[in-house]
Amino acid sequence: MRRWVWPWDVFLLTALAVVMAVTARHQEVSPAARAVSVTALALAAAVWILWGRRIAPRDDEGVPDGSVWFGVVLVVLFVVAVSAAEISTFALFGIAPMPFLCMRVRPAVITAAVLNLTPLPVDLAKQAGWEELLIDAGVAVLGLTFSTLIGTTIERISEESRERARLIEELEASRARVAALSHDAGVAAERARLAAEIHDTLAQGFTSIVTLVQAIESELSTDRAAADRHLALVLRTARENLAEARAMVTVLAPAELHGRSLAEVLSRLAAAHQATCSVDAADFPTATEVVIVRTVQEALTNVRRHAHATTVTVDLIGSRLTISDDGVGFAQQQSTGGYGLRGMRARAEQIGADLTVTSAPGAGTTITLDVPS
Repeated sequence: MRRWVWPWDVFLLTALAVVMAVTARHQEVSPAARAVSVTALALAAAVWILWGRRIAPRDDEGVPDGSVWFGVVLVVLFVVAVSAAEISTFALFGIAPMPFLCMRVRPAVITAAVLNLTPLPVDLAKQAGWEELLIDAGVAVLGLTFSTLIGTTIERISEESRERARLIEELEASRARVAALSHDAGVAAERARLAAEIHDTLAQGFTSIVTLVQAIESELSTDRAAADRHLALVLRTARENLAEARAMVTVLAPAELHGRSLAEVLSRLAAAHQATCSVDAADFPTATEVVIVRTVQEALTNVRRHAHATTVTVDLIGSRLTISDDGVGFAQQQSTGGYGLRGMRARAEQIGADLTVTSAPGAGTTITLDVPS
């Protein structure tokens, strides 16, 4: 049931019950007339319980079109009650608010006006005196004013409730759209991150394997020892790629960091690329260590592929990582950077670090990563 209706149940039914009790004891009319009046008022109460409160709109609903018939029935029952016993006019306190609870404002005001003016034609039919007519007219005006104020207040509250319900629905819809957009953005960011992970790990490993296999093909008949060394390196690289794939599936953190310190991992990477390494830094969060390792890994891979350098250094001092080589370098103003440089910059942004690339043709390249302390 509608939660806001029950207070009106108490008020309306209490008012009608009091008037019925007074009417039943009123000795100025016949018992038959009292019975008719009390029955009409009891039917009005039943009409409210069985019909009125069921068509009373919820906070987010409009008023049903058939509600006008509810007002007609109320008017008929009230006319019968007042015609039989004029004292039942006081039932207006319980009946007049009903149209405003179940009808639109205009028909509700008309219905309330008819209800409040009903005693006047009854007085005229009974040839009542002017004094009684004036009293009933004054009561009718006051009752109509009171009913209209209550009715418009009810309508305003209902309208505000409906507007609030509409705004809540719009807010929920907006939240759903924001959640969907956030999900899409998260998916896109995760895809970009996974692409960087794959590029920095599996793709590089497979490239190394392909290069080594091509070397082995030419060495099998000329230099068996070199072929065996390269074959062992292929096996080691494949195992490392497998470890990286498993780590990516689980925590997406570098497999090298499992059970090793950051200094050990960087020294190992530097040794694999014939680079010198120096580490003198405090502990970093795992996410920062991942970015440092991937930056070193990508930088050393680029040196091996493009720089033709004879000296490469990797230094992590405090919160600054520096990778330098004496290779061929490149003109920065003419280069937009490959996927590797873009990936390094994207990773740096994830942890709020600053990545700087300094290079010039014939002057080597220096990559600096300033990590937040």
